[in-house]
Amino acid sequence: MHAAFFLLLGASVARFLLRHPGEPRTPWVIALSVTLSLLYVLGPAVGASRPPGTTTPGGPASRPARQPTGRLVWLGLVVATWVVLVVLAPSFAWCAVPLFFTALRTLPPRAAIVLVALLTVFVVIAQLQLATAFDPNLLLAPPAVAALATAVFVHMERQAQAQRALIDDLIRTRRELAATERREGTLAERQRLSMEIHDTLAQNLSSQQMLLQAADRTWDADPGTARAHVRTATGIAARGLAEARRLVHDLAPAELAGGAGLAGALRALDAGPDIEVRFHLEGTPAALPDRVQSALLRIAQGALANVREHSGARTAALTLSFLGDQVVLDVADDGHGFTEPRACAAERGHGLPAMRARVRQLGGTLTIESTPGEGTVLSAAIPLEPAP
Repeated sequence: MHAAFFLLLGASVARFLLRHPGEPRTPWVIALSVTLSLLYVLGPAVGASRPPGTTTPGGPASRPARQPTGRLVWLGLVVATWVVLVVLAPSFAWCAVPLFFTALRTLPPRAAIVLVALLTVFVVIAQLQLATAFDPNLLLAPPAVAALATAVFVHMERQAQAQRALIDDLIRTRRELAATERREGTLAERQRLSMEIHDTLAQNLSSQQMLLQAADRTWDADPGTARAHVRTATGIAARGLAEARRLVHDLAPAELAGGAGLAGALRALDAGPDIEVRFHLEGTPAALPDRVQSALLRIAQGALANVREHSGARTAALTLSFLGDQVVLDVADDGHGFTEPRACAAERGHGLPAMRARVRQLGGTLTIESTPGEGTVLSAAIPLEPAP
């Protein structure tokens, strides 16, 4: 529509200059044409138009969004300039067709239709002035074009509103489904763990309790039998310890279960299709406790999630450094960064507090350095026990 408007305006100016050279009104026509062009170009700067029928964000669905006053003033200036221009040169009347869509996008539906009807009447009068004889087409064609343009626009807006409503429903349904799946997964895992603990650890502890109670009752009367009970309880305790270790191993991150180690798990991480993740290993790798590996992997996953959701970065770098007495994980990105107040606001989420809690449990430190426009660096340092 923008291209059509300037094309019709240019064609009207050329037609006027060719058919009316040297007339006194020529400077006024050119000046009004330039003014109309500038006003039309300034439209987006005044305020983006809202499709009719849209609602104010956060408001009731039945309350339509109110147009900014500046936008209405701008539309009034455009129409007034065009009217004066048509009075001076009726050939500019067909520039009204793009103005139909501008009015429909700016005004509420009823007001827009009234304005379109008035513009159509003005176009008919201008075309009849240009005609040397009465032509029914000049009387019927402008209303037909206006009606067609209005019908097409209204139909497109209804389709757009239906599509927006459908997209909102799909997004809401997807979120509800994801939340339901997370709840079901959590409940299923809790049930599995409760059955595992009941069938292994709880049964073993119950058996140990009965054996030790029996040993206590028979310790003075039958020391041999009491010692046998104690030995049996010791064996049951060893099996229970093995079961507990198995449960802990099952709860460890799946990325570490394949034997690739922390470096391999970090190298396999990604932050989505639009972010390139690079991994660097520095220093001589050392054997890390399972809880340290699990904590560093979870911190890297959480940091990359923040990079994907908040940073706007294109690349991210993971660096795992073995410094002898400590292991350090650095996560750097080339995003837009943030200032300190924004960093404090980010602490209200679950990501950074969880990372700090993991590092604090292992006696380490978590630091974040960021500068607006220069990205962010998150560093987690965990001390290591000296080798024997």
